[in-house]
Parts: sequence; C-alpha cells; structure tokens
Amino acid sequence: MPAPDPKITPELVAKHGLTPEEFERIEKILGREPNFTELGIFSVMWSEHCSYKNSRKELKKFPTSGPNILVKAGEENAGVVDIGDGWAVAFKIESHNHPSAIEPFQGAATGVGGIIRDIFTMGARPEFLMNSLRFGPITESRIPDTGNRKETLSAIRNPKSEVKNNRRLFTGVISGIAHYGNCIGVPTIGGEIYFDESFEGNPLINVFCLGVLRHEQLARGAASGVGNPVFYVGAETGRDGLAGAAFASRELTEESREDRPAVQVGDPFKEKLLLEACLELLATDAVAGIQDMGAAGLTCSTCETASRGGTGVEIDLAKVPKREPGMTPYEILLSESQERMLIIAKRGQEKIVRDVFEKWDVPCAEIGRVTDDGMMRVRNNGTLAAEIPAKPLADEAPLYSRETEAPAPTPTIDLASIPEIDNREALRQLLRDPTIASKNWVYRQYDHMVRTGTVVPPGSDAAVFRVREANKILAATTDCNSLYCRLDPREGGRIAVAEAARNLTCSGAMPLAVTDNLNFGNPYKPENFWQLREAVEGVAETCRAFGTPVVGGNVSLYNESPAGVVDPTPTVAMVGLIEDERHITTQFFKEAGDGIVLVGEIGDEIGGTHFLKVCHGRKEGLPPRLDVQRELAVQKSVRELIRAGFVKSAHDCSEGGLAVALAECCFNPAGHFGAEIRFGNAPSRIDQVLFNESQSRIVISVGESNAAATFDLLKKSGVPAMRLGVVGDEFLSIEVNQESFRWPVDELYDDWYYSIERSLAAD
Repeated sequence: MPAPDPKITPELVAKHGLTPEEFERIEKILGREPNFTELGIFSVMWSEHCSYKNSRKELKKFPTSGPNILVKAGEENAGVVDIGDGWAVAFKIESHNHPSAIEPFQGAATGVGGIIRDIFTMGARPEFLMNSLRFGPITESRIPDTGNRKETLSAIRNPKSEVKNNRRLFTGVISGIAHYGNCIGVPTIGGEIYFDESFEGNPLINVFCLGVLRHEQLARGAASGVGNPVFYVGAETGRDGLAGAAFASRELTEESREDRPAVQVGDPFKEKLLLEACLELLATDAVAGIQDMGAAGLTCSTCETASRGGTGVEIDLAKVPKREPGMTPYEILLSESQERMLIIAKRGQEKIVRDVFEKWDVPCAEIGRVTDDGMMRVRNNGTLAAEIPAKPLADEAPLYSRETEAPAPTPTIDLASIPEIDNREALRQLLRDPTIASKNWVYRQYDHMVRTGTVVPPGSDAAVFRVREANKILAATTDCNSLYCRLDPREGGRIAVAEAARNLTCSGAMPLAVTDNLNFGNPYKPENFWQLREAVEGVAETCRAFGTPVVGGNVSLYNESPAGVVDPTPTVAMVGLIEDERHITTQFFKEAGDGIVLVGEIGDEIGGTHFLKVCHGRKEGLPPRLDVQRELAVQKSVRELIRAGFVKSAHDCSEGGLAVALAECCFNPAGHFGAEIRFGNAPSRIDQVLFNESQSRIVISVGESNAAATFDLLKKSGVPAMRLGVVGDEFLSIEVNQESFRWPVDELYDDWYYSIERSLAAD
C-alpha cells in the first residue's frame, strides 16, 4: 500500500524551491490548492533549470534573427541554421555541471546523451560533439588570490587532497564523455579545458552537438492534431533520474548539497537504437510532433508539446514502461531517466510507429492522446493524478530581474609591481600549465575519426568537419576566458565571441551563428547577478557586430562550492562554413623558410593574463580591451589572404601571448619546426612583448613568393602588420630589445605535450 501524499505546508512548498508568492500564483492558476504531485510538477517547470526565471529577461538581449536562421532560440530543442543547397545544421550546447560534481562519469556521460537527443529531436543526424570543461587545479602549486576568496583559499589545509579530488573529477568526466560518444558513434572533435581554483568542487561540464538535415526533414515539438495518439518510446522510467528533478526543484546551492540522490545513469547503446528508430520514423509521414524527455522528463515533454501546439495532452502513467515497482506519479513524472522520447503520432499511423520501434528493439507504448482543452491531464490507472493548464505551466513562470551590485572597478595593473623574471623559464612554465598544455591525454580517449568526417582533428584553433552527404565543410569552436570574465564580465563576454570568431577565421571559415552556455553563481547574490547581466550584454553586443545570432543554449546557475563561487563562464560555441577545401587552414608552420607575419599590433596589455597568474600568482588587473572594429578588420583581412592562397598557417594569439602562440605554431604533428623571430626595439618590457594578451592578433606564415602581396593586401585593408621572422628548423629563437632567447623546440614540445599526463601520474 503506497504511503499517502504529504500535506501541503509552507515548509513543503519552500523545500520545492517555490516562494509563497509563487505558490499563490499556482493556486490562482488551478483555482484550488495543488496536490503533492502537482506541486512537484510546478516546482520543476518553474525552476531556473526549466523556466530560466532568473535569466530569461537577460537572454532577450541576444540577437536571434538572421537571413539564414530557420529555427530561432527558444522555439525548439535546438536552433537551426541554413548552410545552403537545401541543407541546414542544428546545434546546441548544454551543461551537466551539478551531476558531474557528484558522479563525474555518469554526470558527463548523460550530458553527452542529453545533447545528442536535443539534436536528433530536430530531425537532424548528429555529426559531431565538442565540449568546454573547467576543473580545479590538477597540480599542487597554488595561486594566491587577491580577490574576495583570499581568506577561503588560504584556509584550505590540505591542498594535496583537493588536487586529488580535482584529478578524480577530471579523469571521471573525460572517461564519461569518451564512453558515451565512442559507444554511440558520434566523434568528439574538439573543445577547451581550463583549470583554476575557483572550480574546485564545482566543475563546469558543457557539451556541444551539431547535426545535419535537409530543410524538409525539420521536426517540431508540438502536440498538434486533436485526437492524435501520444507515444512514450525509449528506455524504461526509473528512480535513478530523480537527481535531476531534485536539482531543478530545490535549486541546490553551496548551502544545500546534503543528502544528494544518485544522478542519472546513461546507456549509449540504447540511445543509438533510439536515435536510429526516431530518424527512421521521422522519414515517414507518421509524426506530428516529437520531444526529448530531458529536463523534468515526462512532465516537461508533455506540457511543452501541448503548449506549443495550443492543445492539451492526457496521459495514463499506468501505461508508462517502468523498470522499478511501486513508483508514484510524483516519481514517474519528475524522473529524468535517460534515453526517452515523447512522440505525437498522426491518428491512423500507430502501426507504423510500433513497427519501427519493434524493429529497433526499443520500448514503445501508447500512453495518451492530444486533447482540445489546453490541459495537461495525468491519470494513474484511471485515477486523476494531476490536472494543470499546459500553457501557464510551460510558458508563464514568473520572471525576475534580481538585484545587482557592481564591485569596485578593476584597477589597471601597476607594471612596477611585477618583478622581472627569467623569461626563458617563464615560457616553459606557461607551456607546462595544464590550461595551455596539450590536451592530447584527453583527445586520445575520444574517437574523433568515427564517421570519417573529421578533417582537422583536435589540437588546432578550430575543429573542421566534412559533411559528406551535404558536400559542406564546417568549422566549430568553444571559447571563454573565465579569468577575464571574473575581472570584467562585460569585456570577458565580448572577447569570448571575438576569440571564437577568430579561431574560425584561422581555420578558413566564415562565422555563422552562436550557441552559448552561461555558467554563473547564485543569482540571489547581487554581485553574481551583476556578473551575469554584464556578460550577457557583452556577448549580445559583439554577436550583433559579428552578425552571428544566438540560436539557443543553456543557463546554469548556482555554481558554487563551500570555497566560493566559480569564475563566471559565458561559454560561446560558434559554427562557421568553409566554402572551399583549399581554404582549410591549421595553426602549424608548414615549411622552413616561410615568412612569419603578425596581423595586428604587438600589444602590451598584461592585466588578467595567464602569465600574471601562472608566473606571478596574481589573478588581477584590467583584462585586455577589445576594439570590435579592429577585430573585424583583422579577421576579414586574414580570410581574404586565405582565399587568395597566400596563407600556409594561421594561429590565434590568446592565453600566454605571442611567445606561447609562436611555440604552438612550431608543434606540427607531422614534424616540428623552429622559428627565428626578431622584434627589434619594442617600446615595452620584454615580458610585456612576449606574454601580453592584447586582442585582435593572428600569427600567419606565408611563402616568400607571396610576402609582398600579403603586405599589400593588409595595407589596403588598413590593418597593422609586421614581419616577425622566418620558419626555421630546431630552435625557437626570439630577439627583443637587444636580448636573445633560444629554446630547443623538442624540449618545449616535451614540456607542453606531456604536462597533463605527468600531473596525473604524480603522487
């Protein structure tokens, strides 16, 4: 005999993350007090996780329209962008931060599974995956913090144990991503990974997926057609996914992470069957609507499809496939068990649906029908369990603009306070730092060649993928400098967009559109909400300037641990199109004797740099300023040089500055090169020249026969440029202000390539 539902009390309402005012609003919508199951339904649907109630007003600032946008942000599970000749791409990035902090393997694996479902729900075949990851340090060296977390960081008594936990989270997440992607047969072809103290105990796991479809294959998630049957397809529902519902309803923060339930458990082999079955069914004329059971599971998919269709949906939970006995309506509706979909079939086509899923050995059950009364009605073996108007539930959650509080402006760094150090060792130290070091230890675990579309594998500025059926070449990247965003969130957001576009430009691509993942702390804290608002406005402003609309994404708040809030991380994932195979460009030098050219200025901005953090232990100073018009001019000129056939390699200059960028250009996987660089008499200190992170800079190499034409084009474009030197053989040699530095490239490569592997092997 199941236990009776608990009485609805103010304490129970608060435990579900609802305010007294929100509960009053629910009573007005229903015209009565909700029962326990209905309270749970509202708690998940009106949470930040599902409704974006604390961020939606900010998200409206993003540009979302454009001539090539087929599905705009917020309309469906993923945005869709036209790429020509009747083909389109659907892509999106989402987070699985909190589950990965509890159980890194399954948290990351189910993040991959969830984003893949968002893509094939649109009728697109998933082509490739990428990710953007943040972890605490995996080395024992500590960076003193001059900000508001100084006391907390200095109070950590056993850094070694924290480092071991960071390594556990890091290796577990990478294993989970590799497991799911490799098993389902979707290649992971690139991404980014940062390590910083602010992410201890709260890693950020953002996963991106892109799929390809013909325009006519586009599927929608609306419950259309009164009387149409509603099918549940995919894995059986269990209690393992209630963690997701708990996160959604309780808005877990650093103060409420006790007694956490197990996270969702994924099965990539079941998802592969589900994927193929859904795509085969969508190729028929049997589907009126389709929706992933992602956040909030059956609850979300039911009410959202009804709201989009302007209809109602009635289901019976007794017909839902379950893998555990005695599940209550509350548990079934709020479960986030993986590999499940809701399908609205066309009446009379039920046999086609059953036959397709029987062929693929995927559970399939008709659980309800579309109604005309606008209600989400849930029965349990005939007994009414919940009855809620679908549109208010799905679309009319209260929206808030939280209080903001701006900190004191970040001061410009005092150069005199930075002692001059051994610049030879500084470059090696930067190349060994896990954030800058090679991520080959990670990429080796990913099957990035499955489906044989990967043209540029992980390790260059952007991943490049050939979609054979469409005869299109795509480039994609994920970018964000969290330290810039900590010091100046608006400028950090602007730079995230510019750097993503710069990486695509360096690959030979024209940027198309953006999906973003906003990772921030508790929005009820005014300083956190100020960071969110500033970053959004920076991203929005720069997306408008670049003509790259935001087609969707994700917001992840409450990213805090007992040590403090994470550095704000508005991750930008950008997709571009390469018109001609001959334009594909990588960052590595190709031939000794080629000229090395800096497109842009030398720069001198040292505040907020990786050099300042790694070599001086300081996370401070005003980060670099972005001149958008200069950035646009630099990128346009480099794309023109690539299309003219002048450019042999192109590399974005970012973390670590020019010295790191030049070293990375030398590390050609096919055989290393050196470089002979002469800056001459620079107006700045040597460390400023080598390690500043001023924006709008690209290092290119060109054949000597094209050098004059290269500078002519740059001069006509009004873009500053200078010849740095020539590609050499065994050494990276840099001369600046009458001082010479010389590094054997093989030694630099050893520092860079094996750094993460050595860190993980340390006791």
